[in-house]
Amino acid sequence: MQHASPHSPDSPAQPVLFIPHGAGPCFFMEWNPPGIWEGMADFLKGVAAILPSQPRAILMVSGHWLAEDFRITAGERPELIYDYRGFPDHTYRLSYPAPGSPSLAERIETLLSEAGLVSERDPARGFDHGMFIPLKLMFPEAQIPVVQLSLRQDLDPAAHLAAGEALTALRHEGVLIIGSGMSFHNMRGYGDPAFTAPSEAFDAWLTEAMEAPPEQRRAALRDWARAPHAHQCHPPGQEEHLIPLMVAAGAAGQDRGRKVYSERVLETQLSAFCFG
Repeated sequence: MQHASPHSPDSPAQPVLFIPHGAGPCFFMEWNPPGIWEGMADFLKGVAAILPSQPRAILMVSGHWLAEDFRITAGERPELIYDYRGFPDHTYRLSYPAPGSPSLAERIETLLSEAGLVSERDPARGFDHGMFIPLKLMFPEAQIPVVQLSLRQDLDPAAHLAAGEALTALRHEGVLIIGSGMSFHNMRGYGDPAFTAPSEAFDAWLTEAMEAPPEQRRAALRDWARAPHAHQCHPPGQEEHLIPLMVAAGAAGQDRGRKVYSERVLETQLSAFCFG
């Protein structure tokens, strides 16, 4: 992988994360009332401290990139995609000049192919805000190479679990795998107290599923739509912010998950999970 620090084969495997990435460029602007996103920002700023070592590279799975088949950023220096609307002008000048890694992109394509999953490298695709907004807080130096993996637009839980399982080996190669989405993502629900209890019930189910033995976890995620208030928290056909968790949980292998962040934001419960 290019521009990467050496990784010892004796180094512990990197964990896998599922993180919330907030609302657009929320961490880099003022809100009224203030402080809405401070807890989430503090969590993201502290992620590097819970890792066993600095990652050699990062594989980011964002809820903001859907394609017919899995696609992989393969450029040397991907540009940023400001895929949010209606925010202050300065948020469209944010920078995150992390390098890409064509060699990691090729490795990902190979692993997916070996698992029978169709994928394609995309040398022209840039980094969307599901990548650069949280990484500006997690690794502000922007020196670690990053590759993004798209979701498949059918949003099939089993396919995304399988993709994660195919990529587990990367953890032992110094790659930090991050699912970037939101554990609650119903735009009508944010700020509405009527969604507090449903979001808490879904969060409790999700936490139990992530902390369960791997086979039980996989079964729960394949059938996530049966969870309490699932479609209030992720409307049908709009669950793209939950699906990165499927890739993360698949890549976790036999490692059990644990909740590493949880907070009520805009009247809804939001959480992050770590595996390994």
